[in-house]
Amino acid sequence: MIVTTAAHARTTETPNAVMTCLAAPSLGCVELSSWRVEMRAGAEGPPHGIDREQVWMPVTGSFAITVDGRTVVLTPGDAAVLPAGVVRQIRVAEGPAEALVCMPVGGQATLPDSGERRRLPWAE
Repeated sequence: MIVTTAAHARTTETPNAVMTCLAAPSLGCVELSSWRVEMRAGAEGPPHGIDREQVWMPVTGSFAITVDGRTVVLTPGDAAVLPAGVVRQIRVAEGPAEALVCMPVGGQATLPDSGERRRLPWAE
């Protein structure tokens, strides 16, 4: 069994959010990465794709997730499965907001405008 305590969790901060790594290859997990996302009120991430399926599960506040022009608002107790490769944008609908996110290891983000690929340090 692998346990990640709050005292030893690794965080990564971007202009839009703080991600806290809970399970990842760097912590001994082989197949899954999981992290906590915290976003301040009004925050929104850029449109991007992820090359792995993701599950988003809000814990506090609410998130508006847009995929293919369709926006869905998620509140605590909801879950959204985002297919690999779809361009999505995530913003806080009511917040601050916090969610747990899980995906298979090895994922990378792609920015649709430039095609630039970015690693996800909180999931490694």
